[in-house]
Amino acid sequence: QVQLVESGGGLVQAGDSLRLSCAASERTFGNYAMGWFRQAPGKKREFVAAMSTGTFYGDSVEGRFTISKDNAKNTVYLQMNSLKPEDTAVYYCAAGPLFGRAPIRLESRFDYWGQGTQVTVSS
Repeated sequence: QVQLVESGGGLVQAGDSLRLSCAASERTFGNYAMGWFRQAPGKKREFVAAMSTGTFYGDSVEGRFTISKDNAKNTVYLQMNSLKPEDTAVYYCAAGPLFGRAPIRLESRFDYWGQGTQVTVSS
């Protein structure tokens, strides 16, 4: 069982930057694909970014967000730059098999989820 704890969310203004962190309990952290999803009020959960054998980004965040991880700290990060009001959502960290059947952009690829952290971007 992998436990994930997100942190770093908050209230920022449009154009600002924010870095989210996700600390994992699993010592074999490097053997997992890690992802970030987000869910805005009244909308479905949306793929944001993921790392497995490569890095992947959702169309709406490509070029603005960067996913990275520190295996020594069992932590994955999401650096968010040039934030927009439409980035407002609860952001979730997720972990799944490094080589899974489902595409990396789908929720079904990931078995473990954090509790989420709120990001609010004001205009």
